Amino acid sequence: MPTILRAGPYRFFFYAGDGGEPVHVHIERDDKVAKFWLDPIRLQNTGGFTRAELRRIRSIITAHQATLVEGWHEFFGDKH
Repeated sequence: MPTILRAGPYRFFFYAGDGGEPVHVHIERDDKVAKFWLDPIRLQNTGGFTRAELRRIRSIITAHQATLVEGWHEFFGDKH
């Protein structure tokens, strides 16, 4: 599971088996793991994060969307 970005306490990553799904990213902090679709940016799974944290995470994703999408395509190829 490659880490694409670290921002504050958050790690943004993909699972190796995610390639069959639309472009997305998982976000981990402690024992919480959320999932956001990247195009368009949309919450898929809250993973136990609070609303305030999800807003913060979404703003990080918005600021780094191009990097995250590029990381996806580099890891999985241009299948999506």
